Amino acid sequence: MSVENDSGQVESLAAADAGFQSYPVAPGYQVNVRSGPGTNYSVSRVLPLGASVTIRCQCPGTTVSGPYGTTDLWDCIGNGQFVSDAYVKTGADGYVAGRCG
Repeated sequence: MSVENDSGQVESLAAADAGFQSYPVAPGYQVNVRSGPGTNYSVSRVLPLGASVTIRCQCPGTTVSGPYGTTDLWDCIGNGQFVSDAYVKTGADGYVAGRCG
């Protein structure tokens, strides 16, 4: 699969994710991917069981309770794609990536 980078060049998905850390989604959960950092944003897709995500940046949003606690932190996993950090095993209670924006 390929994507267009900020310079308009096409690169492989693996190259686009280079330099970003991948984290597993909580086992046994199919997690909603939303169009923004909150439950008020539309669901764009659902991650399958056993998925991992690449966190590009993080930002505050709606507070969510999940298997990894209660947090208002949301992980951007792609352009306009966000998941609640409460469902991602980052090993930390705070930011593990730069802030979005």
